[in-house]
Amino acid sequence: MAERSTAAVDVADNSGDKPLTAESADQSTADGVAKNRERDTDIDEAQGSGGTEGPGKASPPELHSGHKLARRYRLEECVTRLDGFSSWRAVDEKLRRAVGVHVLPADHARARSVLAAARSAALLGDPRFVQVLDAVEENELVYVVHEWLPDAAELTTLLATGPMEPHDAYQMVSQIGSAMAAAHREGLAHLRLNPNAVLRTSSGQWRIRGLAVSAALRGISSATPQRTDTESIGALLYAGLTQRWPYEDDAYGLSGLPKDVGLIAPDQVRANVHRGLSELSMRALANDGATASRHESPCTTPEELVKAIGEMPRIRPPEPAFTTPPEYQRTTYQQGTYGRPAPHPGATQPVPAPPAPLQSRTGKALKWAVSGLLIAALGLGSWQLADALMDNGGKSDGTNKTQTTDGNEKGGGKSAPVRPLKIADAQEYAVEGSLQAPEDVKLTYDGSSSTYWRTKRYNSGPKLAPYKPGVGIVYQLNSAQTISTATIGLRYGGDHTTVHLYATDSLSPSTSIDGMKEIGTATTSSTSLTVKASNKLKTQYVLLWITDVPKAPRDGYSGAGYKQAITDVKFTG
Repeated sequence: MAERSTAAVDVADNSGDKPLTAESADQSTADGVAKNRERDTDIDEAQGSGGTEGPGKASPPELHSGHKLARRYRLEECVTRLDGFSSWRAVDEKLRRAVGVHVLPADHARARSVLAAARSAALLGDPRFVQVLDAVEENELVYVVHEWLPDAAELTTLLATGPMEPHDAYQMVSQIGSAMAAAHREGLAHLRLNPNAVLRTSSGQWRIRGLAVSAALRGISSATPQRTDTESIGALLYAGLTQRWPYEDDAYGLSGLPKDVGLIAPDQVRANVHRGLSELSMRALANDGATASRHESPCTTPEELVKAIGEMPRIRPPEPAFTTPPEYQRTTYQQGTYGRPAPHPGATQPVPAPPAPLQSRTGKALKWAVSGLLIAALGLGSWQLADALMDNGGKSDGTNKTQTTDGNEKGGGKSAPVRPLKIADAQEYAVEGSLQAPEDVKLTYDGSSSTYWRTKRYNSGPKLAPYKPGVGIVYQLNSAQTISTATIGLRYGGDHTTVHLYATDSLSPSTSIDGMKEIGTATTSSTSLTVKASNKLKTQYVLLWITDVPKAPRDGYSGAGYKQAITDVKFTG
């Protein structure tokens, strides 16, 4: 069995302090909340949870509920006191919103590194991470202000009710893995990626808090940060699949593995665990190369983990439960007795008498008026029918033949109506090399222009070759349809974006680009593109293939370079 690093478990302060133990942590903080947790279960940014108090080189600042920082941030509740710093739930009185605040003395041994880590994390600007809003040193204090997500739930809380469904676990590891891969590309590591640091919002998106800052507050470092974070992601996936922590010690409300057994695969811990996800967690956890023979090569970086996820078959969400509707029963309303009392068994129901005929003057006038209208309508209809027959008889046979042989005009020259075609599914397609962002494909047809799938950044362009022949997405329609146009929303404008549409045979095409039939192509320098079909082909699967991308500035995902992102895709037929 592989010998794993302890970076995902041991949070001993690397600055020289002794590791926290259950005995040393069993004491009360200044706000009167008792603390007694196992190692690595102190909550650095917990929303409403207690922390652990340990030894520190600097005395904690004298703060209390109601204290204001920068005349703006009012401290409300202390959620962590540890090693000379404290974490608070606070209120930003200027913007009237809840925030989180870490506070430590300016002369604390780690104050400089905390400020540097917070400012680096703030520059990343990736929405998949809880954002750092401010990092300030004033009045002999250093404090870091970050987002507070009241509608988000920690992974610890989610696992308290049971293991995750395969689709949920797949979504979590996909989003967390791709987010950490983006962070490492910018030189940022987490080093404390545990169930307390992972949140799921009410919309189902996964967020990571404490990037770089959490480790800096505790003085944690690693010689192999990418391997450390990859192992942590593997531990998160393992916990999600089994509701067990993949180490011998209990942590985060989860039971550890049995003593002296070692690391065993999730599908050996619990029945009905998804085999692919089980092996993926093992490849990330035991990433020092000594994996079992039945596993593929280990994943030592988040980038390798994302690539491995992209090579897995897509895990679909569970089908919604169908409830059989109750049998149809005729009501008294359809029987014409609405509002009447139900008859007693055996009772004979009186037959209602028909309404009396209209005998008054008003009734007679109304009958004559209705009769006159009917006669007029019959006469008008007969005249229009005769006129139409005469017109058709006067037309030549050649004209009739022209109208029937025109495939694009029916009913006197009117064009066929254009209708939107619904997208049922989609999957990223790559001819060679790694995928771009497979977990974000669904964001191109979710109806929101603020979400998107993006390409990676390339150093030269606009043509992607020789890096890649192209990048793209295969869309599955509800049924085989004839495509007339495709409307595509783009994130970046500039010179220039070229898109081709191809008809293909499945979400995973069995032929190369050369073997596919092209529907149409178009080029734009703006943020919208319409591809009109030059060939009317009937297909259920459409490949959107990008061969040229514009030069775009640096953003939260990558630096300046040649890249593109798709916000919306709509097909009409």
